[in-house]
Amino acid sequence: MQILVEGLFKSFQVARRKGGLYHAFRSVLHREYHTVCALDGVSFQIGAGELVGYIGPNGAGKSTTVKIMSGILVPDAGRCEILGRVPWRSRVEHVASLGVVFGQRTQLWWDVPVMDSFELLRDIYRVPEDRYRRTRDELVEGLSLEPLLETPVRQLSLGQRIKCELAASMLHRPPILFLDEPTIGLDAISKLAVRDFIRTLNQTMGTTVILTTHDMDDIEALCSRVLLLSGGKLLFDGPIRTLKASFLDEKRLVVDFLEVPERGAIGLDRVRTVCLRDNQLELRYDPTEVSISELVQRLSRLGQIRDITVEESPIEEVIARIYGEMVL
Repeated sequence: MQILVEGLFKSFQVARRKGGLYHAFRSVLHREYHTVCALDGVSFQIGAGELVGYIGPNGAGKSTTVKIMSGILVPDAGRCEILGRVPWRSRVEHVASLGVVFGQRTQLWWDVPVMDSFELLRDIYRVPEDRYRRTRDELVEGLSLEPLLETPVRQLSLGQRIKCELAASMLHRPPILFLDEPTIGLDAISKLAVRDFIRTLNQTMGTTVILTTHDMDDIEALCSRVLLLSGGKLLFDGPIRTLKASFLDEKRLVVDFLEVPERGAIGLDRVRTVCLRDNQLELRYDPTEVSISELVQRLSRLGQIRDITVEESPIEEVIARIYGEMVL
């Protein structure tokens, strides 16, 4: 077991005041605070080589958990061990076995070329020259970074910078990688490149990856296991297919007709029409109560069918439903 988290608690004192000049002056002499509970008894375990999605709404406590596991923050109570070490007590040894990428922050030096940042990180982590060159070359090839190595970081696009950040985080070949919103703001091509690289790290190098993101496409494409956090509490820990099965009782049916179908009731319970666009009809139905064969038979009465597509609802809808039913 590489990561052990038991009963983590963490709270913050946050200043607050009412608007207006009077309250601004009053807060200088008498500042009011309220306590925000970021983590409330969070527990989980992650084994070597797992790729785990850590998801939840804004303010759920995801980044706080990552910062505790990185040794940046100290919890109020609870236990956290990474590779047998307590992160905030053995920070020097701990960071040597850890890679971290925060999507909105950089570990690269802003005004120097990317290659110089790589060299500085090699010195910081004391990576032997031969191992560094071998690892660097693998990362440069895997992320297609060759054209970027002589470019100052401040001149890179967001997608280019994130790819360089990923490479920088792996130069010392850590066994564990924390990714906090690594694809935020990226275009479709850059997202696919980052996903492919993360998948390669996990599958070929055996790197344990914890991915926190609001992009459910990233979670569905990469993670077989998800941890769902809200209000500082862990609501779900298990396979993504179980998450879908537990909170989703509908499938999506898209029917293409040769001509605009006749408007009429299908006549089946638990079947609802979502929309009708030109020759295309979208329905939602409960597969436990309605057979697809009976549904197709009823639809054929509305017009001649050209194509039918049956899909599960997007993972975004699953998560939105969970937030609605469990969080509120």
